Amino acid sequence: MGRIFIVILIFFMSCLANDIDSFEDEYSQSNSFDPLSGYNRVMTKFNHTLYQNLFVPTFKGYDYIMPDPAQDAISNFFDNLMFPIRLVNNLLQFKFVAAGEETLRFIANTIIGFGGISDVATNVYGLKRHDEDFGQTLGHWGIGSGFPIVLPVLGQTNLRDLVGMGGDFFINPLTYTNEAFSDDGHKYFHLNLAVKSWQLINDGSKDPELYNKLTSGAIDLYTFIKDGYEQRRNALIQE
Repeated sequence: MGRIFIVILIFFMSCLANDIDSFEDEYSQSNSFDPLSGYNRVMTKFNHTLYQNLFVPTFKGYDYIMPDPAQDAISNFFDNLMFPIRLVNNLLQFKFVAAGEETLRFIANTIIGFGGISDVATNVYGLKRHDEDFGQTLGHWGIGSGFPIVLPVLGQTNLRDLVGMGGDFFINPLTYTNEAFSDDGHKYFHLNLAVKSWQLINDGSKDPELYNKLTSGAIDLYTFIKDGYEQRRNALIQE
């Protein structure tokens, strides 16, 4: 009887090991295509140095001089301004209820929230924000992520989301900052960069140590960031 039990146990352990091996093989195959691996690793180190020595100190300095209510108001303003990106991509994914709720949010925050500096849509009316971008839209319709790409300053992305950035660029109101504030957009091209930089710094200042918290325990920084990015993007696409 004991021998029979041992034989059965060995059989089940063997099946389990085969299942684990097949899963690992499938996972490694789906994540092994990384033709820019060498470049990506170098750029990840470059961005890491940039974050630790420039961005994080900038976030801390901004956080020190800017009161929390002002940071929240600025963040709310930019979030409200990004309404076209969320609306268009919800519509492209046929998420019409979400698109309708986004429209109501924009109206409430623009009119009652003093141009968006107060998020009354969430705090008063309980309207949820539905973050969607063109990369998520492509993923929603079955477009694969493609190979990983690390951009200077902007960081980790993939081929699909890089194309998505291009799509969102044309419906992002900040793209047209120059035209809105000057007659010659080419002459004052730095306005776009200044406004977008302000948005990124303000968002980063809300938790200046966030990057260090997320990467402090990473053994292989590039793999850690790449895998985390893909998992997060896949989760957002599935929502």
